[in-house]
Parts: sequence; C-alpha cells; structure tokens
Amino acid sequence: MKITQLNSASNMIEDSISGSNVKILCDPWLEGEEYLGSWAMYPPYNFKPENFSDVDFIYISHIHPDHSSANTLSKLGKKIPVLIHNFPEKSLKNKIENLGFKTIELEHGVRTRLKNNLHVNIMAADNCDPNVCGKIMGCGLSEVRFKTTQIDTMVIFDNGKQVIVNTNDCPFDIAKNTATIVKSLYHKIDALLIGYVAASSWPHCYNLSEAEKEEEARKKQNAKLETAKKYIELLQPKYYIPFAGRYTLCGKNAVLNPYRGEPELEDAFEWLRDNIEQKKYLGVILNNDCWLDVDTGNANKNYVPINKNEKKDYVNNILSRKKLPYENEPIPITSEILGLIPKAYENFEKIRRKIGWISDATIILKTTNGDDDLIIAISCNGNGFSKISNDDIKKYKVRMILSLDIRLLKWLLYGPDKAHWSDADLGSHLRYERVG
Repeated sequence: MKITQLNSASNMIEDSISGSNVKILCDPWLEGEEYLGSWAMYPPYNFKPENFSDVDFIYISHIHPDHSSANTLSKLGKKIPVLIHNFPEKSLKNKIENLGFKTIELEHGVRTRLKNNLHVNIMAADNCDPNVCGKIMGCGLSEVRFKTTQIDTMVIFDNGKQVIVNTNDCPFDIAKNTATIVKSLYHKIDALLIGYVAASSWPHCYNLSEAEKEEEARKKQNAKLETAKKYIELLQPKYYIPFAGRYTLCGKNAVLNPYRGEPELEDAFEWLRDNIEQKKYLGVILNNDCWLDVDTGNANKNYVPINKNEKKDYVNNILSRKKLPYENEPIPITSEILGLIPKAYENFEKIRRKIGWISDATIILKTTNGDDDLIIAISCNGNGFSKISNDDIKKYKVRMILSLDIRLLKWLLYGPDKAHWSDADLGSHLRYERVG
C-alpha cells in the first residue's frame, strides 16, 4: 500500500495487486481558501483535476470545509463514488450530492470491501456514545447542529495484510474508546495518519495581551502534541505520519497567525520524534505530493522544510492582501440588520430550549463597521434581545462580547445556507471578550 500526502488533511491511499490499482482520495481540499475565505494553503498546492481522473473512491470524514471543500469537489469527476459515515443527520450527504456526486453511506464499524482486496471501515469518533461526547464537549450543542454527536470519523483501510489508520480531526479524549476498539480489531497497524494541530479560535481571537496570547498558544500547542503522542502509544503503529490542520490565515486575519498555537509541520514532527521512542514507532514526514511505500517504509523523497522567511514574505505580500468574500459586499444599513435579528433569535431560542441550556451570561454582538455603532444584547435565559449603546455594555456583569464585521453578521443572520457561526469561529472572523 502507498500513502501520498497532498495538502493538509488530503491524501491518497493506493493499493496494487497484480497490476490492478485502487485509489482513494481522502478529505479533498486542494484549491482556494476555506472557512469564509480565511484559511489559505502554505505551501500553495498546484491542483490539477486531471491528475485525479483515475481515482476509484473519495472518502470524506466530516463536513468541515477543509475536509470537504466544495471548491475542490466541484472540479473532480462526478462519477467517483463518495464514501461517508451514515450520519443520522444528512448535511454532509446533501452537500456532496448537491455537487453532483453519488454517496455511499457506510455503517459504523462495518468492514466493507471496496475493490480487489482493499477494505474500508469508518468509525464514528465517539463510538456512537453520547455520554462520552457530552462529558467532554457538551454534546447538546453538537446534536442540535448535526442531530448526532458523531461529527467526525476515523477510518481504517486494509488489504488483508497491511493496515492504515487515519484519525482525522478526532479529539483523543472523545475518540479514545473508538481507538481502543480499532486496536483490538486490527492488532498490527502499519501506518497511522495523526493530526498535530488543535485548530480553534483560542487564544488568538480573544481579548488577551500579546504575552498572554503567546503563553496560551504555547500551552495549546503542547497539549495537542501530547494527545498525538497518546494516539501513537495506544495504536502502536509501525509508522506514524503527522498531517492535517495545515493552514495559514489570510486577509485581515493574517496578523493573528503568530498567536494560534498551531506549529509548523516540521516543528511538530521534531517534537514527536524527541518524545516518542523511534525504535518502536518510526515517524515519517512528507512534503506535498510525496509518498510513503508502506511495504518498504521508504519515502520517495527526503522532506524539505519550508523556508520561514519565504513564508513570511508570501503571507505579507500575497495572503494578507486577499479580500475576504463578505468584504466584497456593500455595508448594510442598521435597520436591515435589525430586521433580521428577530428570526435569528427565535432560532437561537429553539436550540437553547431544546438542549436545556440556560445561563446568566449575556451575548453581546458588536459590529466593527457600519453607519452607526450597532450593539445587540442577547439573553441566554429567554429574556429576549435589545439594541444597546456602548455605555450600556458594562451593565451586564457576565458577558461575552463578539465583535465582527457587519457584512459578515448579515450573512450569519441569514442562516447556515449563507454562513455558519462555527465556520466564522474557526475561520477567526470573530473577536471575543469575556467578562465575569
């Protein structure tokens, strides 16, 4: 079997028997920016759709756009079947089928033959156990958006002799039970694709001092690398390959890059190499379009680290100058935004009551541009919303202030078909200030 690294979480799994090849493209994001235009690629990826004309299957782990890029998928052949988990909520299925593909929904934990002797087994990250997910991250919020706690999946490919495990974005604490089952089913794991980045809006989008952001970023980075180590020690692969979550913020968000707490690939690899016994589990690092032969353990090329000065110049001269999609929109007038809020609040209340969540905190939406200062206070206990002044903010002793571009707010108020709050958050478009 062979693993070719493409970009971030995107890779190609290949198996060859008697001259007959099987190719599976995993989690394609190969062109353009994602998360409302904020996540860019570095190094840039030279995407040529014709190079993927012989792909037999596409596997997509979950709905996040860096794993299911509509821009990329739209340029791939629509006759390629797409493998997904049979999620109870069909957002991912609908997204893919609306792009013209046929989906194959596979049940949790069922080893399925694809072609020749290549098999796939897709496992829900929480092993279909809401109690696990709820204890860690509050599954209620996840269930409201996705109608299930099964947001992410890990996948196992095997040909009867070799086993490749891909943990995707599955957090270790949530997926530990699933990973333990994987190890019990597949005693000998040849290669493990393991994430090394905890992509989130913390700490760079929060109202912290520069020193505080640097310290919290360091803690975040180390915590994620420790969980990568735990995955490796639990699954005990012959080879492990750090991958996924490799992105650079662009546009006006580029200034936040130094405070994300998300290391460069080679820095993460060095940490893992220094903290994991290489005689037991051998680390492999791959450039884009380079591959590992799982049979021999050989990569086709030695890894070439990025030149950090060249990256800095690229960010400053190219990525930082990109306009985010909503910045091409006209500035809406205040009355237009106020007209959208009642319906959005009604939807918020339905969700809040459904999951039984109540809080004394007040969410305060504060726009950063517009024809006047638009500030909306939103109750989290059913007491409605109101337009307030800047001087009124301090009256709310427990509050979370979300500052954002008024054009983005308009998109968000229109609903998830236009823009989703989770994408705005992961895309670092929101600025947070917590008080109380």
